[in-house]
Amino acid sequence: MTTSYQSDSAALTSPARQRSAADYVWAGLRIALGWVFLWAFLDKMFGLGFATESANAVTEGGSPTSGFLGFATTGPFAEFYQGFAGEAWADVLFMAGLAGIGVALVAGIGMRIAAVSGALLLVLMWTAVLPPENNPFMDDHLIYAGLLIGLALVGAENTLGLGKAWGSLQIVKKHSWLK
Repeated sequence: MTTSYQSDSAALTSPARQRSAADYVWAGLRIALGWVFLWAFLDKMFGLGFATESANAVTEGGSPTSGFLGFATTGPFAEFYQGFAGEAWADVLFMAGLAGIGVALVAGIGMRIAAVSGALLLVLMWTAVLPPENNPFMDDHLIYAGLLIGLALVGAENTLGLGKAWGSLQIVKKHSWLK
């Protein structure tokens, strides 16, 4: 004889229920990581006073790459990154990347592009500060890069996102790399 508690417990741990819960966890992580990218874009664009002072905002003529690439880079690639700190092309690519990756993740669209471009951006940022401050090689940039790839692999765009609708568009069906 089973008690009502036992049957409720079994229902809570059913494979379908666990899958559903995992889908929401992945979706929450997707949205949270998207917000990390969007917030960096907004702070640099408008100088909201967190990482970027208002006087250094893009809207005030500031460069989002000059500070970090010009002064915070270390290690074997420091000179390389310092060489294009503050260049207009680097500023435009960096800001477009932050905005595009952030919007894609929050909305749940273009996950393959967002995962690849976001992971590339994060790995490049990791190489700009080698060796990391608190570990011989590992830091949050690599963790986020791995998380981005995981999000794309598990289809995190389909829960709390527009992934299903996006995937049904003819252009996305025709060009699967847009998924």
